[in-house]
Amino acid sequence: MISRRTVLAAPMLAPASPALAQGASAWPNGPIRIMAPFPPGGSVDTFARLLAPTLQTLLGAPVVVENRTGAGGTLGTAAVARAAPDGQSWLLCFDTHATMRALTPDLGFDPRRDFAPVMLLATAPMLLTTPNDRPFRSLGDVIAAARARPEAVTYGTIGIGSLAHLTMEVLQGRAGVRLVHVPYRGGSPLATAAAAGEIDLAIASPIGLGGQVGVRLRPLAQSGAVRTGALPDLPTFIEAGVAGVAANAFWGVLGPAAVPGSILARFHAALVEGLREPGLRRRLIEGQGVDVVGSTPEEFGAFLDAQIELWGNVIREAGIRAG
Repeated sequence: MISRRTVLAAPMLAPASPALAQGASAWPNGPIRIMAPFPPGGSVDTFARLLAPTLQTLLGAPVVVENRTGAGGTLGTAAVARAAPDGQSWLLCFDTHATMRALTPDLGFDPRRDFAPVMLLATAPMLLTTPNDRPFRSLGDVIAAARARPEAVTYGTIGIGSLAHLTMEVLQGRAGVRLVHVPYRGGSPLATAAAAGEIDLAIASPIGLGGQVGVRLRPLAQSGAVRTGALPDLPTFIEAGVAGVAANAFWGVLGPAAVPGSILARFHAALVEGLREPGLRRRLIEGQGVDVVGSTPEEFGAFLDAQIELWGNVIREAGIRAG
């Protein structure tokens, strides 16, 4: 059962740290790289590019977003795990970070041991959507169609083992139906395919659906335990009649495991200050539909531990492996 307790819901930011103005005096000593391990246009890339200008101003150094895609986000993630722990390389991770070890045991790195948690930036419910030309008006309509024609209704996600895929696996088990999973290589390809009507359903966060919700895609239900303020009239999966299915997408920042504490504290403080900036908050909350969290490093570490355990169990029980 997917519990709301696995998701940090508090919208309050962590207290600002004096480390932003103290310590790590030699840092940064060049361009700062934020690795986005998914294609341009997806939620991770969008989040990183929204953050970069504010961080550049606060830290006084160029902040460059690098897209290194492939293997469900593991290629770019591995690059940061192996990067010099000098504070010049950081990872903007997605909820796939919590599933990659269970999906691919021989990763070559450990998603927890080889990284230092910095901050859980934000969470968001995933939206189950359908192209406007499909007949579905509710989750109940989807379930009825799937019962009438097993393995005929298709749904797309950002990839095998993504949180959206796992949530739909749990949903199918609870509802007693079987759908056909169509994995894509990130949010931008998924949003493009969904808007073109290539699939019957698409599930991703609002930011991952590329602004198509309410335009070419009709939302049917949201995955959070409670309704998001961005879509207060859209029912949750639980409210739509499928008990025990609740999960939120999340975005966070990690550094290489051995990054000095003084540098990590200064970078965390810059993130805290940046997320308080009204313009950036508005672009994230109103423009991208996320709930800003702004956790401490310790809270993010505990959150990741819980997510890795929870979704690892789902993956093992369903026998899912990376494609």
